[in-house]
Amino acid sequence: MSRVARLLDRMSLGDNAGVLIHKPSNIFYFSGYTGEGLLVLTRSTKAIVTDFRYVEQAQQQAPGFSVHSISNDLSHAQIAANLLKDDGAARAFYEDDYLTVRDARKYQEALGKIALASLENHPEWLRRTKDESELKNMEEACRISSVAFDYICGVIKPGMTEIEIRRLLDNRLMDLGASGSSFSTIVASGPNGSLPHAIPGNRKVQAGDMITMDYGALFNGYCADMTRTISLGKPSDKMLEIYNIVLEAQMACQDALAPGKVCRDVDAISRKIIGDAGYGEYFGHGLGHSVGIDIHEEPRFNTKCTDVLEPGYVMTVEPGIYLPGIGGVRIENTCVITQTGARSLVTVPRELIVI
Repeated sequence: MSRVARLLDRMSLGDNAGVLIHKPSNIFYFSGYTGEGLLVLTRSTKAIVTDFRYVEQAQQQAPGFSVHSISNDLSHAQIAANLLKDDGAARAFYEDDYLTVRDARKYQEALGKIALASLENHPEWLRRTKDESELKNMEEACRISSVAFDYICGVIKPGMTEIEIRRLLDNRLMDLGASGSSFSTIVASGPNGSLPHAIPGNRKVQAGDMITMDYGALFNGYCADMTRTISLGKPSDKMLEIYNIVLEAQMACQDALAPGKVCRDVDAISRKIIGDAGYGEYFGHGLGHSVGIDIHEEPRFNTKCTDVLEPGYVMTVEPGIYLPGIGGVRIENTCVITQTGARSLVTVPRELIVI
């Protein structure tokens, strides 16, 4: 069954309703198309509405979809409305968490008597469970990321800047076959390591620094996400202490992954280990999140999420401790939930590497 058919079945959509898809990641998931525009979906129509720049691209990437181009006389909303009216739609479901109020008003004006209703994240619910082709792409993205880590550990030396390390790491990902990076690569050295989402700067790494690298390859539209904290020479006793605590938490949580586990219960494992060690106040973010076409997907490992893990979910496990003015440690693997447990798609060791 196609992904579009699965969506319409999940929604119990009849012949008198349609779906409008605007989110780029959802457009890609259902059609393979990576340009601008939107999808119009009904029981009898699969269409892409775009502009002249992307018509040929859409035809190539989404051969099962009809492609419609806007003009000076017809907007995206008007073409979508015409397609829905031709199919006798009385209601159109749209992504109210993405489309602006102003744009939604334009669509409602074009749709006339066709009522707009919330899509309620049905596409994202389907995307939670990765199929075999998606897992292959993510496994390759993580393999590239793991190989790049081995490379970067061999070239980092005192005097290099964080920006230089990021550039070498990003370039290596593409040299190995990635189309780019899944997100803006984080390289945080020394005291900058206390910033969970530090922006690489001109700080030069030096002996004794811990260096946190959070990055991932993008492969065939799918993301990898991994973090390793290494030491440039012998670390201080304090940084070695928190490294071992984070490592214990990461390993315990990863080992706990399995179908049927509640997300907040897995998160609680990390909070107990880090809290019992006296560093609870220095671990302020969630344990992890789902990954796929987007780097951050649902569900999440945090204190509130009651979602239950299922086979095919791909989740990160990334506890950390961040000491202001001193430094920080984070260790992260991307893991796929299997029928009986989980396995990491990241293959490099989690134990501290001293270079």
